[in-house]
Amino acid sequence: MQTRKKYIFLTFLTSWLLLFFFGREQLRRFAFFPIRNVAARRTWPRWVDRTILHSFAEPRELQGSGDTTQPSPHARRLAQLNASQGSRCRMESCFDASRCQNGFKVFTYPREHGEPMSESYSKILNSIERSRYYTPHPEEACLFVLSIDTLDRDPLSAHYVHSVEQRIRSFPLWNGGRNHLIFNLYAGTWPNYTEELGFDIGHAMLAKASFHSKNFRPGFDISIPLFPKEHPQRGGQSGWLNHNSVPPKKKYLLVFKGKRYLTGIGSGTRNALHHIHNGRDIVSLTTCRHGKDWERHKDTRCDQDNVDYEKFDYQELLHNSTFCIIPRGRRLGSFRFLEALQAACIPVLLSDGWELPFSEAIDWGKAAVMGSERLLLQIPSAIRCISPERVLAFQQQTQFLWDAYFSSVDKIVHTTLEVIRDRLLLHRSRSRFLWNTLPGGLLALPDFSTHLGDFPFYYLQHGSSPSDKFTALLRVAPPLGTLSQPTLKLIQAVSRSQYCAQILVLWSCEKPLPPRQTWPQTAVPLTIIQGRTKLSDRFFPYSAIGTDAVLSLDEHTSLSTSEVDFAFVVWRSFPERIVGFSAWSHFWDPEQKRWGYTSRWTNKLSIVLTTAAFYHRYYHSLFTEYLPSGLRELVDSLAACEDILMNLLVAAVTKLPPIKVTQWKQHKEAVSQPVKGTAADSTRHFSQQQDCLNQLVDWFGSMPLVSSQLRLDPVLFKDQVSVLRKKYRYLEKP
Repeated sequence: MQTRKKYIFLTFLTSWLLLFFFGREQLRRFAFFPIRNVAARRTWPRWVDRTILHSFAEPRELQGSGDTTQPSPHARRLAQLNASQGSRCRMESCFDASRCQNGFKVFTYPREHGEPMSESYSKILNSIERSRYYTPHPEEACLFVLSIDTLDRDPLSAHYVHSVEQRIRSFPLWNGGRNHLIFNLYAGTWPNYTEELGFDIGHAMLAKASFHSKNFRPGFDISIPLFPKEHPQRGGQSGWLNHNSVPPKKKYLLVFKGKRYLTGIGSGTRNALHHIHNGRDIVSLTTCRHGKDWERHKDTRCDQDNVDYEKFDYQELLHNSTFCIIPRGRRLGSFRFLEALQAACIPVLLSDGWELPFSEAIDWGKAAVMGSERLLLQIPSAIRCISPERVLAFQQQTQFLWDAYFSSVDKIVHTTLEVIRDRLLLHRSRSRFLWNTLPGGLLALPDFSTHLGDFPFYYLQHGSSPSDKFTALLRVAPPLGTLSQPTLKLIQAVSRSQYCAQILVLWSCEKPLPPRQTWPQTAVPLTIIQGRTKLSDRFFPYSAIGTDAVLSLDEHTSLSTSEVDFAFVVWRSFPERIVGFSAWSHFWDPEQKRWGYTSRWTNKLSIVLTTAAFYHRYYHSLFTEYLPSGLRELVDSLAACEDILMNLLVAAVTKLPPIKVTQWKQHKEAVSQPVKGTAADSTRHFSQQQDCLNQLVDWFGSMPLVSSQLRLDPVLFKDQVSVLRKKYRYLEKP
């Protein structure tokens, strides 16, 4: 028995020694068998299918970071010094939320006379200072933004600002960077292009382009897109895909046209793009002709690449391709990312490690294809497998994201601020659904609600309907302080509606309220609200409004109960729009080069007067809280400007026209002459409205109004059938 055990032990020992000496490579795979000096013997990558998938990179590039130039000891020390203090910052540790208890306000440092500033940074500061976030008083501020231009931190750049650290340390408000937001588009320089800014940011947050995920502090920093200096301040051009259209099959499947870096960071990815070019449905063009010494580094492909490069127009490729390759450049981000979004050319991202813009809020998996720099050859087959339905969904999402968050500097800056605001108020933060669905996070105010069913846009997705009652809000401003007979008749007609829940009278008159016994008896509650004489007060979000629908009325309006009932039924089918009786249309005057409007009865309409119109109560909150106070002051100073602003606001949100419903001729005559007085008064009134329209369009950055030829009438309206068969028979009463 002892002999048998001895043979078994010797056999096991011999097998183990043989495996140790001849199978060391296999043993290295086990975690319990540590191997020293692995880096010296590294043979990664080991492609299992390398006979099928040919590598397009050199082994030395795959084993390293792609950059053959190592940073100097001084650069490494500077990187460690700059990253040490704030590398672990989070909102709870490096941000003083107590400063934000009185609201989310942003203070921008005063601009110093003669201080050099790039056009892009000037636009960023203007976006803040003309927004509802801005405060000129630092003691009220929750967030601070420097007046020193920190966008371009490449020491070789003409916009590089020196001695930033010494200057910011002298600011009394700096406080180690706490509650500060620093914007940056370019960081690092040739040849390393590290992400260092050249100064210690301390506890400040970074809103930065080309953010690498290893340097990004989740929940604290914000990744923003790289945008050119020509990017519009506000408004911006619309996307190239028509709303709700099904585009035809495009000429190209996948395209790229850009620089080919011959050496240094980014060269590995762009040098490989020629492998997927087939000249038919995949066009991948690069040029070596850039930089001062490109000829010194040119290879055998450069001459032919340069010739092929000139055969195609970049804009034509964008217009006619389904997918666009977005490779990394010297830095991770590039201008072509936003260009592809606008063109509805689905981005195919080849920029490993890039923290995508506003990734905290935006679901990029619905709008872009996430590729890998090392698996370029698999990209064509992967995108060919995407179904046409999913392609269309991708394209529509690119257009939504472009319009909602990226088409102007204003939207980029405001999105940055709203993301920070959501972090501070987690109980009232927007869901990812709100951020990634029309009309987007900037227009879905969490102060109003975070419940989808409370907004006018999401009834279909939420599977619900707006409430079946409305609140009538009647603005009364009699010059003598007495109620007119038409006003009393209007209150009685509205109160008889089967859908009316209550009537609110906004008394916008300096005269005292009439005695209670002079008001009419109504079947629904009648509440008097003491208001000011400002026109914008009619759109204040009064807490007394308890229904989804608001019927906005003016004391000069003449309506019947049947008209009110029918208009409300129509509105319940279109709760995101303005539904009313009297319409105007806008037009472009090429001679005066300005916008105008007309109240003449035509086949087209784009404005419905809120003197007799239904809309969702959410627009009161949007009007009061989303728009800056300067716009409300404008409408208070110009006649009938509040009507135009509300229509512009709703159109900017929905991208849809208002809806006109039928009306009596007597109502048409009543609203067509709102001004009593001389012809000069009428002319001045009309001129003010034209000025209002153009000033508001300038603020929005484009013309939001959408024209329509739709008018909705009841079934059998004006038909030669028995009156008894008509539900709204009194609408035809002469």
